[in-house]
Amino acid sequence: MKIVSWNVNSLSVRLPHVLDYLADTAPDVLALQETKVPDDKFPAAEIEAAGYQVIYAGQKSYNGVALLARQPFAHVVSDLPGLDDPQRRLIAATVDGVRIVNVYIPNGQEVGSDKYIYKLRWLQSLYDFLQGEMAIYPRLVLLGDFNIAPTDLDVHDPVRWRDKITCSAGERAWFDVLLGLGLIDSVRCLYPDQPIYSWWDYRMSAFRRGWGIRIDHILVSREVRSVSAGVSLQPRMLERPSDHAPVWLQFE
Repeated sequence: MKIVSWNVNSLSVRLPHVLDYLADTAPDVLALQETKVPDDKFPAAEIEAAGYQVIYAGQKSYNGVALLARQPFAHVVSDLPGLDDPQRRLIAATVDGVRIVNVYIPNGQEVGSDKYIYKLRWLQSLYDFLQGEMAIYPRLVLLGDFNIAPTDLDVHDPVRWRDKITCSAGERAWFDVLLGLGLIDSVRCLYPDQPIYSWWDYRMSAFRRGWGIRIDHILVSREVRSVSAGVSLQPRMLERPSDHAPVWLQFE
């Protein structure tokens, strides 16, 4: 199975990019974040015409997640239990025996701010949810935009980013807590020493200069045997691209 995670930063703007990516790479599952589309305006017909079933949880202008798959979805969840929150940041479903949890974790804005506290609270609720999911589904994939760069290897300039949002000690500790559930960082497992980035600022020609960070992840349970993984850079080179590139994993 090949599964891809991609923060598209507005599906309305990037729909042609998504359709081209589906045609070119034919993933079994594509998880999208920051669709920024309310459910009544989601382009389901265009995606279904490309050969994919789709489920989504969206809102206007902000957030929004979706799952696209060639096989049917089962046991869909589109709210994070235990968190009274109107923001659409999670969708989960089972596809061909694999439980897929697609997340858009809050950015947090600034360390110590109210939004940072909200991020940590959201991560606690995610952890509680995953404990139950992993007890039911031994083959589980947690993927999406985590807004966390786990280590200095995941940042082009660790000194500049030190203690900043996405790189703070509190956020990195939560990433380790998620791994402590028995999850494996699939990309880092295959490339333990290689700088790999998935997001580049639109400003200062960051992509061309290689000034990136790795905040998009695919974590897998130990029953999911990773074969290959990487980041698809070509979509980031397109005209009016998302600031994120797709992250992909092939597994048995």
